[in-house]
Amino acid sequence: MCAICSGCVVTAKQIDPTGDLARAKVRPGITVLLSDSLHLIRGKTIGLLTNQTGIDERGKSDIDLLRDKKPRDAGVKLVQLFSPEHGLRGTEDRPNIASGVDQASGIPLFSLYGQQTIAPPDSMLSKLDALVFDLQDIGTRTWTYVGAMIYSMRAAARTGKPIIVLDRPNPITGYLIEGPLLDTALANPEDPAPGRPGQAYALWPMPLRHGMTMGELAKYFNDVLKIRADLHVVPALGWRRDVWFDLTGLPWVKPSPNMPSLPSAMLYPGLVAFEATNLSVGRGMSDAFQRVGAPWLNAAATVAILRDREIPGVRFYVENFTPQAPTDGKYAGQNIPGIRIQVINRSALQSARVGATLLWAINRTAGSRLQINAREFDLRFGSPQDRVALLRGDDPDVIVDREYKAAYAFRESTRQYLIYK
Repeated sequence: MCAICSGCVVTAKQIDPTGDLARAKVRPGITVLLSDSLHLIRGKTIGLLTNQTGIDERGKSDIDLLRDKKPRDAGVKLVQLFSPEHGLRGTEDRPNIASGVDQASGIPLFSLYGQQTIAPPDSMLSKLDALVFDLQDIGTRTWTYVGAMIYSMRAAARTGKPIIVLDRPNPITGYLIEGPLLDTALANPEDPAPGRPGQAYALWPMPLRHGMTMGELAKYFNDVLKIRADLHVVPALGWRRDVWFDLTGLPWVKPSPNMPSLPSAMLYPGLVAFEATNLSVGRGMSDAFQRVGAPWLNAAATVAILRDREIPGVRFYVENFTPQAPTDGKYAGQNIPGIRIQVINRSALQSARVGATLLWAINRTAGSRLQINAREFDLRFGSPQDRVALLRGDDPDVIVDREYKAAYAFRESTRQYLIYK
């Protein structure tokens, strides 16, 4: 079947076909905990670090599940909630999120996000028997929930409390890894301290797209950082490394206000560094992280360059957009020239290659109009050397290709911590 348009013939093909991709019926860690691992919390007074992503396969929240009849009969008492960046309901996109009481459950709530991500206070953990952790990772090195987990593991170790990590699938698979490792000179896995801010989004020399689940990362960091927490990971039942989130049967819940969909999560590794530029990444749009734009952007010339590169897995389109109340403050209410990125084959997509080529092409057409906060860009993309080379005009494919050796070496170094086939 085809459609005729002026001067062209467009053959109708499915965009990003999934018919041949692996599928699985997945049950998240919370379901497994309550069905066959209840001994981990039996008779215990517990705290829970979670948000809106902490749900079972039917969409019921951990907060409600841990207060149901079965855990109550087992003597489980949920008495304290902790929330990460974006708050317990995932609706906040600002600093200084307040503590208080969760209105839905009446349970005290302590926010772990002020000016930065922090650890649960030792004074609070000392009153608990165990801490349960359930947050959805996004598969990208820059996700602050991993920092919240590491800081929580340290706090649990200091206070002698077990920490139970309820695992979930990596939404963009645990099979594909890519992108530069975070430069060791930039990485900081330590807890924040007076005069020494933490970096929950730039923790460790690992690939931009790391291919691990939250539970696997917990096992890895507990070892390599010598945290020595009494760690228990409850796996997600049925998941395999090659299964994308939308093929798990689990409901998609936005893990943050500007992560609206799986396509945004697919492109996020390549576009997150543009937060450190004077380009909008589509915050305030329903498809954030699937576009970039700015008043000064020559979108048509840039897209022409990008199309010549024939980057696998994506198409680029010239498309103006108007950010509505963007939380980054960029170009609110302005109709700006933009580039929309569409994933047409997720299996071929290399989001780091998309991001690197996009920076290279925009720099060619914009010159000095493109402004970059170098350190913030590097903390996200990972490599100052790569940034300098791309802005110098070096071939982006050569730059991206040379990073794969280190990415594969990282995978080999983490293999002993992997839970899923």
